Amino acid sequence: MTVSDKILDLIHEHVECGIFAVDADCRVIYWNAAAERITGRTAAEMIGSECCDTHCLNCINQEREKPDERSPLADNGEEFKAGECVLRRPDGSMVRVLKNVRAMRDESGNLIGAVECLTDVSSIKPDLTAYSSGSEQHDETAPVPGMIGRGQAMREVYRLVRFAADSESTVLITGESGTGKELIARAIHQLGRRSSGPLVAVSCSALPESLLESELFGHVKGAFSGAVRDKVGRFELAGGGTVFLDEIGDISPLIQLKLLRVLQNQEYQRVGESATRTADVRIIAATNKNLLEAVRRGEFREDLFFRLKVFPVALPPLRDRTGDISELVQYFIDLFNRKTGKHVERIDHEAMKLLMDYCWPGNVRELEHAIEYAFVLCQTSEITPFMLPQEILRVEFRKQMCPPGQQNFLYGTPAGAQGGQATPPPAGRTRPGREELLQALESNGWNQSATARYFGVSRVTVWNWINKFGIEKP
Repeated sequence: MTVSDKILDLIHEHVECGIFAVDADCRVIYWNAAAERITGRTAAEMIGSECCDTHCLNCINQEREKPDERSPLADNGEEFKAGECVLRRPDGSMVRVLKNVRAMRDESGNLIGAVECLTDVSSIKPDLTAYSSGSEQHDETAPVPGMIGRGQAMREVYRLVRFAADSESTVLITGESGTGKELIARAIHQLGRRSSGPLVAVSCSALPESLLESELFGHVKGAFSGAVRDKVGRFELAGGGTVFLDEIGDISPLIQLKLLRVLQNQEYQRVGESATRTADVRIIAATNKNLLEAVRRGEFREDLFFRLKVFPVALPPLRDRTGDISELVQYFIDLFNRKTGKHVERIDHEAMKLLMDYCWPGNVRELEHAIEYAFVLCQTSEITPFMLPQEILRVEFRKQMCPPGQQNFLYGTPAGAQGGQATPPPAGRTRPGREELLQALESNGWNQSATARYFGVSRVTVWNWINKFGIEKP
């Protein structure tokens, strides 16, 4: 090595800019110390790997949308303009960098590779919530905190989230189970004027009416048997912030009426108390049910429905945004690497194709569980098809076999039902007699939500039937 070569090496190892080089096949052939520091990935780890293994989110998204334009050599080796990108480190953290690429050519002008320079600008522009390039800093459709996906469907969601965050209007988030409704609620809260206040979430289907009323509005000592002390309700706890009412379609008529009063007058009363309290909260509600149909069936108050849907945000199911699956998979691989201490690097092509072709009745939550399942079986650095759950491998669950509206019965039982439950009633037969209802309740372990799914109706309807027939749990 000549003196000039040694000096050049010293310069490369001491500059603040991360420098790496790739060959004509986009394989990393050089990786300096600054690149290690900025990306969190060592030279030993990166040399010989593909350029896309830098986990640049812009490149990952470009790979999804334009597979032939994902590398620094995509434009015949012409120099890229400087631009900002976001890299995901192995620990899941993000770093914003200024990125420059220049082609390398031999004496004959033949393309032999490229050199890329990364400058860490996180200290200058630390906000990484957009997961995006500098050109997207003012883009209302750029991703919001906690959300992954850059397809057109999700970009429209991000646009609506930003509009919602800029207002105090009540928001109704709709979408199938597992689509990320609570994440959207949190994003609206975090980006909104009440972000310094608390976000208090309530699962409306998890509690019976009497307990839900006390949970939401609080109670005074002696209000009912077991009320040995005053209890502060969620609306009071969320003062100055946001209340997120998940599964709003499952609340009883009494709770509907009390919630309507909060929305109309910002007033409520603790259970057992005559004094009126003021609710200084913003309300965001979510449901996986068709509330308009529930209104038409008389199961949900029309006036409450219109109070809730001031600003609706509809989330697309995962089967309608398959372009986001590769980015979600990489996110979950990184997540479970951190949780398990494993070093899974990738998912092979055939396994990814199976994920893309699957209909995902459980949406993003089911995808997360599928990757977790694969991690349990994976003893190498790569996830293969045989490490995926069995339903993903089965032909009948391919996306083209899942027409809209049929996803609740993909497994021969209603969505969320467990094996051993009763067979669903014939189509069009949803109003049971007393004995049929009693049998369904017993088959579903007296779970009203599961019984509602069995009959294809809302939990409120089942609650009304139980009261109509005077059925009591033994």
